[in-house]
Amino acid sequence: MKVALVHDYLSQDGGAEKVLKALHEIWPDAPIFVLFHDANKINYLDHEKIRTSFLNHFPFVNQIFQWYLPLMPLATERHQLQGFDLVISSSSGFAKGVITSTDTLHIAYCHTPPRFLWGDGNNYLSDLKNNRLVKIILPLLTHRLRLWDQLSTQRVDQFIANSNTVKRRIEKYYRRPSQIIFPPVDTARFQIAPKVENYFVAGGRLVPYKRMDLIIKVFNRLGWPLKIFGTGSEYPHLKRIAKANIEFYGKISEEEKIKLLSEARAFIHPQKEDFGITPLEAMAAGRPIIAFNQGGATETVIPNETGVFFSEQTWESLLHTLLNFDQTTFDSTKIRNHAQSFSTDRFKTEMEKFVTEQYSKFKAARAG
Repeated sequence: MKVALVHDYLSQDGGAEKVLKALHEIWPDAPIFVLFHDANKINYLDHEKIRTSFLNHFPFVNQIFQWYLPLMPLATERHQLQGFDLVISSSSGFAKGVITSTDTLHIAYCHTPPRFLWGDGNNYLSDLKNNRLVKIILPLLTHRLRLWDQLSTQRVDQFIANSNTVKRRIEKYYRRPSQIIFPPVDTARFQIAPKVENYFVAGGRLVPYKRMDLIIKVFNRLGWPLKIFGTGSEYPHLKRIAKANIEFYGKISEEEKIKLLSEARAFIHPQKEDFGITPLEAMAAGRPIIAFNQGGATETVIPNETGVFFSEQTWESLLHTLLNFDQTTFDSTKIRNHAQSFSTDRFKTEMEKFVTEQYSKFKAARAG
């Protein structure tokens, strides 16, 4: 069986890229088709397998890719996928819109319908605070892009959703059913630390919708130690408003992240995510989660067993939860055991089983 992998683009290292890495480990001979690739940020994939589109030659495409959104549908459709038996797209944007032959099975792993087109446009635009021209032009283009995105779903034979949250979005916006396979979490890298230190931790991409500002408002008032890792457009603003009890670590290595997560009193997750891998990494280290009670966290955090929820996305609600939080009531071993059910091995097993079953049905239907 000749397999091809298709991903939106490789210019940032996040949960979607971890899914692609796991898919490539399952099918190591498969070429990887992307719109563009920043080898300085994504260097853990086989470079020789990566096939980029014409957008890869455009100026600043990896830094300000939003400029090229109107060209992404065309670039996606121009991926050369003739002769493949199976195409697996990994997409939160355009990759699912590839054109395949009638003899090719196309399975789309959907991280979410594009946020800037379906429901979260205002949040997406707020992330573009340094790109005023894009903020002006993008709303004028979203109608056409939304029509293309809706049409592109008809090119997919089977959808996989990364969570119940995304499954509901696929049903709402695309009117398509989907199978849920949770993303891979490299739980094996994390262990329970011999000692928990006196600090809380948060982090990831520091962009507006992650709502790190809520955490800072709370810890400015409490004066408790807080450590934040990661970079993004909000980094200067967050650092400016934070008091001395809040430390910023910027971009850190995996080893540094493991240590930060495993020795924290708890990991704080104030945003609504499609799934959320970092909270599970913290749980793999045996640490409880304090999470906003919406989105993917509701599918991974067990209340009062692996963490607690705060009900409103406000600093007052988070403050109330923190004041009543006691990490000594949690069992680190139970938390870690729960996280193991989201491991990379589990993901690979479920993906291979689903793909094999769907390909067998596809070939049988063609033969009949």
